[in-house]
Amino acid sequence: MNESNRTAPPSPDDLRATVRDRYGKIPAAAQSSCCSPATGCCGSSTPPELIAQELGYSAEETAAVPDGSNLGLGCGNPTGIQSLQPGEVVLDLGSGAGFDAFLAARAVGPTGRVIGVDMTPEMLQQARANLQKSGRKNVEFRLGEIENLPVADGSIDVILSNCVINLSPDKARVFVEAFRALKPGGRLQISDVVALHPLPAELKHDLDLYAGCVAGAAQITDLQAMMAAAGFVDIRIEPKHQLKQTVESWFPGRGVSDHVSSADITAKRPK
Repeated sequence: MNESNRTAPPSPDDLRATVRDRYGKIPAAAQSSCCSPATGCCGSSTPPELIAQELGYSAEETAAVPDGSNLGLGCGNPTGIQSLQPGEVVLDLGSGAGFDAFLAARAVGPTGRVIGVDMTPEMLQQARANLQKSGRKNVEFRLGEIENLPVADGSIDVILSNCVINLSPDKARVFVEAFRALKPGGRLQISDVVALHPLPAELKHDLDLYAGCVAGAAQITDLQAMMAAAGFVDIRIEPKHQLKQTVESWFPGRGVSDHVSSADITAKRPK
């Protein structure tokens, strides 16, 4: 069966396997494309630095990271949502080749620390190679799933994530784990894709669109409910409609920007 014409929803195991396979191919390809013929937030033929600048990163930021860490992925700039402070401990969910982790490491300085978590061994290998090139001592990368974070309770000041939570088949569990990992008063700074209304089945059941950060998007009210149930407060989810054209470019001709939007998502764990 053509994956794009499924009549039944894929299972959580199908979803995880698809994401792991597609994102695992990116480093070896040495380009910012993981899906063929699909693209999505997982890749484009546009140079990675230009994609990042379109999403809100500065030219100075794209030039400040090791070669090979910016793969042109993501749907926003989570490190730009709020200012990271020197000395903070940052956790990057779905850290990929390390782009946001390296930028966070600059912000928190030598007294701070950044931990990147990714479930894809190939991405982890690339991130660690980039770390060696960078010479940074305040960054590390761990293999793990965002539904079961390999960090201690109450050990993190800030959690970043860029276009990754939409890929999880158990988003409620992701927010429970994020809450567990954060210190009291800790915060979320996330860029992700949200659904503007219930997605039609022809989009929701398409594995290419799932790996491309579209089909797994949750509605804003559902995300708010999940985050509140996990214990978060001061929840803000703000669609970035100015990126509508960018979202549409992920799957030209599919009209995906009528259904989903990039969004800034912030919240806090109560003190």
